[in-house]
Amino acid sequence: MPIEAVIVAASRTPTGSLNGSLKTFKAPELGAEALKHALASKQIDPSVVEELYFGNVVQAGVGQSPARQVALKAGLSQSSDATTINKVCASGMKSVMLAAQAIEGGHRSVVAAGGAESMSNAPFLIPRTNPAFGKFTTIDSLEYDGLWDVFNNQAMGCCAEVSAEKCEITRESQDSHAIESYKRAAKAWQEGAFDAEIAPLTVKGKKGDTVVREDEEYKRVIFDKVPTLRSAFKQGGSITAANSSPLSDGGSALILMSAEKAKELGLTPLAKIVSYADAGVDPVDFPIAPTVAVPKALEKANLTAADISLFELNEAFSVVVRIAEKKLGIDPAKINVNGGAVALGHAIGSSGSRIIVSLVHALKSGQYGAAGVCNGGGAASAIVIQKL
Repeated sequence: MPIEAVIVAASRTPTGSLNGSLKTFKAPELGAEALKHALASKQIDPSVVEELYFGNVVQAGVGQSPARQVALKAGLSQSSDATTINKVCASGMKSVMLAAQAIEGGHRSVVAAGGAESMSNAPFLIPRTNPAFGKFTTIDSLEYDGLWDVFNNQAMGCCAEVSAEKCEITRESQDSHAIESYKRAAKAWQEGAFDAEIAPLTVKGKKGDTVVREDEEYKRVIFDKVPTLRSAFKQGGSITAANSSPLSDGGSALILMSAEKAKELGLTPLAKIVSYADAGVDPVDFPIAPTVAVPKALEKANLTAADISLFELNEAFSVVVRIAEKKLGIDPAKINVNGGAVALGHAIGSSGSRIIVSLVHALKSGQYGAAGVCNGGGAASAIVIQKL
C-alpha cells in the first residue's frame, strides 16, 4: 500500500527588505526560527524529526553545513541528519519534494524541509591569489551565485526581457500585475491572512528589542511611480524595479510525516502531498520553465488546471506569472491571492518553500493547490497539494 506524505505544520518568518529589519540574522538563524515555530505550532517534539532538507543559495560566509545549523538551532536531535539543497530559487521547494520522497519511499517517517536566505549578509569575494600590484577585483556573491545567468553571462533580468519579448508580454501588463500583487499583499495583511503562518522575530537593539511580525516590502510601494520607472536591464525594456521581486531576507519550514505517523502522534495533517515535478528549458528561458513543470505535476496527479483552486507561482518577475496565465490559461484571480514575491519579497533560498507554506494556509478543506517556481539555469519545480 502506498505511503502518503502529509504536511502537519508550515511556518515562515516575515520577509525583510535588503539591509532592512532582519539584516542582523544569518540565513541559518532565519531558518531555525521558522522551523521552531512550525514545531511549536503543533506541539511537535523536535526529537521525532529524523531528517532535514533545507535550501540555501548564497552560501559564502554562512558557515559550514547551513542545514545542520538550522537543525541544531531549532532543537532537532544530534542523531538526525541534515542536507543543504541549492537549486537556486527552487531550493526550498526541492527540499520539500525530497522530504516527501523520503517518506513515500519508506526511508523516513518524519522529515522537516524548507529554506532560508539572508541576501543582506551575502559577502563580496576577492581572489585567493593576490595581485602582485594594484587593486583587488571583487565579485558580489549575491549577484554572481544567486542572480547571474552563467550560461549567457548576464543578469537574470536580461533573461526575463528575452522571455517577455518572446511571449509578447508588455510593460503595461507587467506593471498592472505588480500593482495588483502589492494591493493583494496589503489586503492580506489587513485581514490577518498570514497570521497563522508567521514566526515573529525578535530583533535586539541598543534601545531595546523589537518584534518583527510582518513583511517589510509591501508597504514601500509608491503606485504613481510604477509606470514611470526606467527599465532596469535593457534600454527601452519592460522589466523594472517595480515589476521585479526585491532582494530580501527570510526563512520558511514545513514538517512532513507519513499519514500513519501523524495518526500515531495524534496530529491532524494540514495537507497531503499529491504530486511534484521538475522541468528544464534553455537557461535563457527560465521564466517559462514553470509552464512546463506545473503541467507535469498536474498530469502526475491526474488533474487539470481547472481542478486547482489556488496557484502560488513565484514572482521572480511579474512576467513569470503573466507567461503562466497566457500559456496555461489560468485565471489571474486564482494566482497568488495574497500577493507574491514582487510585493512580499524573494529570499531566494526560501521562496520555493515559502509559497508552499502560504498555499497550505490559503486553501480551504478539500481544495487542491499547485505551486511552481522557476530557477536560474533554466529550470523549475512544481508541487500539487490537497488541503485536508
